Amino acid sequence: MGVPLVDLTGWFDGTRRAEVAARVDAALRESGFLLITGHGVPDALRARVRGLTRSFFSLSAEEKSAYAVRTGGRGWLPPDEQATGRAGGGLAPPDLKETLAFGSDDPSGDEFFFRPNVFPAEVPALEDAVTEYVRRMRALCDELLTIFAVALGSPEDLFTRHTRRPSYTLNVNHYPPLRQVGPAGPGQFRIGEHTDFGTVTILDRQHGVGGLQVRSAEGVWENAPFDPAAFTVNIGDLMARWVSDRWRSTPHRVLPPDASAPDEDLVSLIFFYNTDTDARIVSLDGRYPEVGGGEYLRAKLEAISIG
Repeated sequence: MGVPLVDLTGWFDGTRRAEVAARVDAALRESGFLLITGHGVPDALRARVRGLTRSFFSLSAEEKSAYAVRTGGRGWLPPDEQATGRAGGGLAPPDLKETLAFGSDDPSGDEFFFRPNVFPAEVPALEDAVTEYVRRMRALCDELLTIFAVALGSPEDLFTRHTRRPSYTLNVNHYPPLRQVGPAGPGQFRIGEHTDFGTVTILDRQHGVGGLQVRSAEGVWENAPFDPAAFTVNIGDLMARWVSDRWRSTPHRVLPPDASAPDEDLVSLIFFYNTDTDARIVSLDGRYPEVGGGEYLRAKLEAISIG
């Protein structure tokens, strides 16, 4: 399968826009995943967000519980709150993770998707760092959607005309070490097998033994390649539906902690980008019926929530 690396420099400086779009198109058709460099997001900002959220995760469970929320909320999603492997409708055990979630917060928007962000008082510098990171992620997602449109030979705003007031989420996932959570139960993962839900996902991850795996078209699980300078990018089910399955919404998972690395403690920054909640999405060749962007996403989120 392979997860190719694409340098976006030629897109941003205007020297190789068609070439970059063609490479992205090939990656999404063959893998559904790619690594991107030349994205313009400072390494220092990425490290700052990761470090500050680690400060939050290091608090006691009692301290963190003041910020506890359910799936879709803004705040701390405790362990046992989500079973991502249930997204497809089957049964799966809880994920071995905890999450600090931020997202779209326009007070005039749909109350399910637009909620006030909560910034823990114990980490006062987190608000500025997250706000800047989210700003850059939104801009990068819209740039990727523009590249997607060019790759199809379509008007550049084919997708971004539906992201004027999009819903989005920044999930900072903490995958605790084996010595803290103990051995995984049967079929249990840090994140269970799933496909993403929306348009495009941008992942800033750490390398680990219990890390990201991607399933090939032949059904083989492969460790995703890692480049510390790169973001990992993939599309979700809504985008695959939108482009009539030209591109793959690829199953992936995060392996459980491994006995060979009992102290492995990872933090991933995952930005999920969606459409305007009232957008009506019609697949390009009409093979799928029209669907509302908001209602589609909400059903997926409800499926993975425990309780």
